[in-house]
Amino acid sequence: MSINPQNYFSKKASKKIDDEATAWLAKRDRGLTPQEQDMYLQWLRSDERHAQAMKRHAAVLERMMQLYAWQPGQSANPNADLFKPKPLKSFFTVPLSLAAVAAVLVLSFVGLNHRHQSSQAIDQSKSFLKVNEVMVLPDGSRVELKDGSNVIVHFSNSERRVRLTGGEAQFKVWKDSKRPFYVEVAGIEVRAVGTAFNVKLDGSAVEVLVTEGKVKVLTESSLRHENITLVPMLTAGEKAVVQLPSAFALFHSTISPVSPEEMSQQLDWQAPRLNFHETPMADAVAEFNRLNQHRQIVISDPSLNSIKIGGTFRSDNVEGFVRLLRTTLDIKSDVTADGKTSLRR
Repeated sequence: MSINPQNYFSKKASKKIDDEATAWLAKRDRGLTPQEQDMYLQWLRSDERHAQAMKRHAAVLERMMQLYAWQPGQSANPNADLFKPKPLKSFFTVPLSLAAVAAVLVLSFVGLNHRHQSSQAIDQSKSFLKVNEVMVLPDGSRVELKDGSNVIVHFSNSERRVRLTGGEAQFKVWKDSKRPFYVEVAGIEVRAVGTAFNVKLDGSAVEVLVTEGKVKVLTESSLRHENITLVPMLTAGEKAVVQLPSAFALFHSTISPVSPEEMSQQLDWQAPRLNFHETPMADAVAEFNRLNQHRQIVISDPSLNSIKIGGTFRSDNVEGFVRLLRTTLDIKSDVTADGKTSLRR
C-alpha cells in the first residue's frame, strides 16, 4: 500500500491548523491579553486557512446553540432553521481533531447556560466568594451579568442580537464588521461592532455607558424605518440616559461625560464580593486573608472568633470590613509592626 506524500503532509498541516485554532478559540473565549491579541491577529493574517478554521469551529458552536433553542423546555415548536437545506452534518464534515471537538463541546456547555441568573454561578455553601456570571457567546464576545439579570441570545448570518430582559450587563464585543452586534432593552437598541459598554435598565430609564470604542443608541422603530439614532454616537467615557416613553412623552435622552472615578464607581458591581450571613468572625477573617495576601488580619482576642457577622463586601475591601467591625461591634483595631491589622475588644 503506497502513501501519497502530498496528501499525507496536507492532512498533517490541516490537523496542525485545527489544533492551533482550537487553542486560540479557548484563549479568545477566556479573554485575550494585549500580547495574545497581537499574536492572534498575526496568526490569522499569516495563512487564509487560519480564519477558515476559526470560522468552522464557531459554526459548530453556533449550530449547537440552535439545537438548544429546540429543546422542549425552551420552545414548544421545533426551530425551522434546523431543517433548512444546509443539514447539521455539513458542519462536521471538516476533519476536526478530538481536541477541537472537545473544546467546542465545552464552549457550548458554557453558552447553553445563558438563561441562568448569576446567582447560580457559584455554590454559596462551599464558598463565601460571589462572582458574576460571565457568558462566552459563539463569536467570542463576552457578557458579564449583574445579580438577577438575564439575557436571550440570537445570532444569524447577518447580525448578532442579545436581549437584556432586566438588570444590568457589561458587553465586550468581538469585532465583526459584517455582523453588527445589537443589545435590545425596553424598546432601545444599542449597536456596536467591536467595543465594550455597560447597559442598565433602571425603572423608567436605560443607561448606556461606553468603556471602549463607540456605540449607537436607537429605538427599534427608528431602526426599522429611517435608521435615525436616538442619541449621537457615544464614545468611550460617555454615558447616555434614555428616559422611556410615557403617556405624556416620547423617548428622551441626555448625554454626559463620565470621569474615571465615576466609571469605576458605576462598574463597582463587577468586582468579586464576599457574602457573609451569620458567619463566625474567624471564618470571615480567614476568607479575607485568603484573598488578600498583602493585607492580613489577625484576631488578637480569641473571644472574637465566634461572633456572628453579616454583610456583603468587595473581596479586596479589607479596610471597609474592619471599619464596619469598629462602628457596629465596637471592636478595636491596631496595625502591628509587620503591617497586619490586629482585632481586639
